[in-house]
Amino acid sequence: MDVWRVCFSVFALAIAQFPVHLAMHHLPANRLNNLCKFCDLKTSDCDGKSECLTNCNITSTCALEEEVCVSIWRKKENNNTVETLCHDPSKKLYGLFLTDYNNTKCVMKEKVSQGSSIHICSCSNEEECNEILFFHTHQDPPEDVQVDWVILISLLPLLVLAVLVITIFYMYRVYRRRQLQSKKLRHKDQLDHSDTGPIMPDDRSDSSSTHANNLNHNMEPLPIELDVQVGKGRFAEVYKAKLKQSPSEQFETVAVKIFPEEEYASWKNEKDIFSDMNLKHENILHFLTAETRKVQKQYWLITAYHPRGNLQEYLTRHIITWQDLWLLGESLARAVAHLHSDHTPCGRPKVPIVHRDLKSSNILVKKNLTCCLCDFGLALRLDNSLSVDDLANSGQVGTARYMAPEVLESRINLENTESFKQTDVYSMALVLWEITSRCNAIGEVKDYEPPFGSKVREHPCVESMKDNVLRDRERPEIPNSWVNHQGIQMVCSTITECWDHDPEARLTAQCVVERFGETEHLDKLSTRSCSEEKIPEDCSVSDGK
Repeated sequence: MDVWRVCFSVFALAIAQFPVHLAMHHLPANRLNNLCKFCDLKTSDCDGKSECLTNCNITSTCALEEEVCVSIWRKKENNNTVETLCHDPSKKLYGLFLTDYNNTKCVMKEKVSQGSSIHICSCSNEEECNEILFFHTHQDPPEDVQVDWVILISLLPLLVLAVLVITIFYMYRVYRRRQLQSKKLRHKDQLDHSDTGPIMPDDRSDSSSTHANNLNHNMEPLPIELDVQVGKGRFAEVYKAKLKQSPSEQFETVAVKIFPEEEYASWKNEKDIFSDMNLKHENILHFLTAETRKVQKQYWLITAYHPRGNLQEYLTRHIITWQDLWLLGESLARAVAHLHSDHTPCGRPKVPIVHRDLKSSNILVKKNLTCCLCDFGLALRLDNSLSVDDLANSGQVGTARYMAPEVLESRINLENTESFKQTDVYSMALVLWEITSRCNAIGEVKDYEPPFGSKVREHPCVESMKDNVLRDRERPEIPNSWVNHQGIQMVCSTITECWDHDPEARLTAQCVVERFGETEHLDKLSTRSCSEEKIPEDCSVSDGK
């Protein structure tokens, strides 16, 4: 507050000095009585456009030192008159105060006096200075105007200094507030994660996110500037955005998922899923923070940004190699396996989570061509406290094209939470089929099509999918040409086992990870089998069930 008082004091002093300078300037200097033209009204041949003479032949010494020379020119139709006299500027003349009496020339100015227009000028210090009348405007500016400009310019440094001090103080306040906020957040984060050590961003090549990393408890909205919309789903819109860093002008690119007010429940569910610190994994979308934007009545989720977009978009635009397929498929299986697991890679207990809406548009492609899962708005935590009624009330959710048979038929075994994981494995099999269909190792690669392609509508309903999946037992086609490649043969066998009609016959996500591990080096594929101790018996590669 002391700084503010100093700033305003400087500003007030600068303003206060201005009228004092003007007053000192307009005080008449000590001088002898002025010698002026002094005639009553006389006819004038002045046209009011150029300088002219008053044609007054009477010269008089003003009676008082304060009096100055004055000329008044009036135009009435074709009869122009001029009047010359001495007058004390401290008194009104025809209802007007003289303002230019320190001039040495008589520069005419148009005024309104007693309802009529007149041209009047005043001057001093020069003998008979009111004899020549100057009407044109390109004359040198009057001396009082010149002095006023000098005064204004002399005060300008004080005004600039006042503005500079206020600006510096404001910037300092903003900087200190952000520093304190950052310090509190770091301290809070250390308390929350002291037992796990520092957690770094999952993908530094895509988004460093070091400034906002783990800001799950921010007190104020982050300084985020939305850029362009990059996605839109049933519940929210996704924007590319800039997260500004203080005190520098640098920024980080992040993704902002914006939920409207009516989708609060979906936002809260996804926020709660992301808030589980045991969820962190290199193949799970890196979460920064969640915010409530009260002004716009919106709910935000702020995450890492991946410029390659989602898997469906990537497959539409690219034909991939066998190595690409392996990276995408193995990382997808790892993400699902971590989601379903009841412990973290380092052995800490973890609540299993089912995604319940696995599809290629809910999977992002990172710069290193691995997958990361996103969009947990329909996800479900398989907490031990959940009752059968709680699970039954969770509803028939997901995207119809990717729904497992038991979901379409609403016959999930609620007594066994593993049945929820088996629905994710079915959906994952369809995504693996999509990836394989765009691999150049299968031979001829057709344009991208989603699972079941044109057999169903673009956005099929549940009843339509029931006809295909339940009644006809159909699955996406796997042509014979696909199995000519040794690695692709393993992937196709895995896909077939993962979309089995019987949920309990499907592989687990962890088993799919191990299947991909078998094909990491194709030259070793023939020498390895599922009889090895590290591969469970139910993960064996077979030609059929």
